[in-house]
Amino acid sequence: MRVMAWIYTAALGLPGSATAMMAHPPSAGPIAADRVSDDWVVEAEDPAARVTQHRGVIDIDTPKGLTLWWRRPVAAPVVIRFQAMAVARGGANDRVSDLNAFWMARNDDGGSVLARRRSGAFADYDTLRTYYVGIGGNRNTTTRFRRYVGRTGDRPLLPGHDKSDEADMLRPNRWTTIRLIADGRTIAVERDGRRLFTLDDPAPYTAGHFGLRTTWSHLRIRRLSITPR
Repeated sequence: MRVMAWIYTAALGLPGSATAMMAHPPSAGPIAADRVSDDWVVEAEDPAARVTQHRGVIDIDTPKGLTLWWRRPVAAPVVIRFQAMAVARGGANDRVSDLNAFWMARNDDGGSVLARRRSGAFADYDTLRTYYVGIGGNRNTTTRFRRYVGRTGDRPLLPGHDKSDEADMLRPNRWTTIRLIADGRTIAVERDGRRLFTLDDPAPYTAGHFGLRTTWSHLRIRRLSITPR
């Protein structure tokens, strides 16, 4: 693992054109994501947002909405695994909220989400076709799973995919392990070995991009792997 300390602001963004971003083929084996500059694209609503990487830990500290896209497309069947921490140590953005993720994401026309840069505001992603999970959203009061269908403002939420129990929320300053699964019709989210959500999707999304998402929060991410099943 390379030891680096990269800092990017929303104003600077990340190097590389959309064409160059799409030059990577889907992985044929496990991927270890260690380098913010090489592996990620930042879309941030506020120029004060900071994404740093040091000793294999990505630190996201943002006063508004931010999405961090993995540059390479991902193809099913696949498991995306990572550990995350909601930081609460007195910082301005240490709110303990919104550990969110997109996976198998595409634009409504089927094109790459990296074909155009979005603002980082949540509503700017409504037209995606994607799976989405939000753990500890709305100031750590909701945990939800959605299948976006690509129409503006249409983010269906099934009754069983809206949780509010304390056990399903974020715990400050503690690592939690997330697994995002896309395996044929089975789409699932697991947390610390426990199944949070399962969707039997008769028309599954089978390829697209993976993105970490948050708003007004301070998250740390480590030990990310993207592994074909």
